[in-house]
Amino acid sequence: MAQVTLRKLVKNYDETPAVRGIDLDIVDKEFVVLVGPSGCGKSTTLRMIAGLEDITGGEISIGGHVVNDVPPKDRDIAMVFQNYALYPHMTVFENMSFGLRLKKVPKDEIRKQVEHAARILDISELLDRKPKQLSGGQRQRVAMGRAIVRDPKVFLFDEPLSNLDAKLRVQMRTEIKKVHQKVRTTTVYVTHDQVEAMTLADRVVVMNAGRIEQVGTPNELYHHPRTVFVAGFIGSPAMNFIPCGLEQAAGALRVVLPDGLAFPVPSDRTDRYTKHVGKSNLVFGLRPEHITETHRNIDPNQERFQMTLEVTEPMGMETLIYFQIGGVEVCGRVNPAAGAEPSQPIDLLADLNHMHLIDAQSGLVL
Repeated sequence: MAQVTLRKLVKNYDETPAVRGIDLDIVDKEFVVLVGPSGCGKSTTLRMIAGLEDITGGEISIGGHVVNDVPPKDRDIAMVFQNYALYPHMTVFENMSFGLRLKKVPKDEIRKQVEHAARILDISELLDRKPKQLSGGQRQRVAMGRAIVRDPKVFLFDEPLSNLDAKLRVQMRTEIKKVHQKVRTTTVYVTHDQVEAMTLADRVVVMNAGRIEQVGTPNELYHHPRTVFVAGFIGSPAMNFIPCGLEQAAGALRVVLPDGLAFPVPSDRTDRYTKHVGKSNLVFGLRPEHITETHRNIDPNQERFQMTLEVTEPMGMETLIYFQIGGVEVCGRVNPAAGAEPSQPIDLLADLNHMHLIDAQSGLVL
């Protein structure tokens, strides 16, 4: 078993806290992605798991054994960096086999393991080439192959795709997922790209200012964020946040937005929201895909409203629209055939089945 467990993990640089007492359980064979903005502590956490950073406090265990004082080479982990760190004078085969040669593994076994990893990564025809003869994506595959041949307990990836162009990043995301499905090694992956996190992970760990905001599957984080930070960080374009009030009338609730706009609250949320009636620091959250063009047959808890557009962004399969509510810019997604034009009014539909009500003071989703 190669589970990774973090308990009350702390890292301070002098008086500056980088990681503030986090707890995390990563189960055997799981693919977990640490995601968050720059400076949130995700790479520092990964480096502490690898043994490349000393911990200030807490405990790290790998496979049930505490490794706080175990040097990196004895932790049975393999790390893939943002910088591929390939030896330029060595062939692909020599780069991939380097760690095995240091361990005095027999030559026949080395060749067997390298060729097996090369087949998984589809780089068998590149084994005799030098790194300078490879593209960025091929170099990244070689770096992954070097990790795979070691057959470690845990793979650690530190923003491995950030040096690649957008199209190649998408391709390599798919390749990494395929490799994990074949190799099934416990994997901890760090990125600042929430799309990368959502597409790769079994579970995503969202970090902010050295703390874990929420841990969950991609769908859990997207549809049921616990904090305004997670709600705003996960999803592109980001969730819309509009200051609002909450009123009660005739046994029902309604969200009151600026500019005279109001929406009824779905009845299944009445009990949950009633105690917040009259609060002044509430925020209404709704993702762009839940603001669409109107149509003839609408479902329960979908409400029509009209807005004058400021900007439209045709994207081919959809058009992003932007308008203002109470001075706050709001984004929606409509069909390209909806006829959305700047400075023109458009009839829209808000799907309140997916609304969120947020306490601005605590930052918690209610």
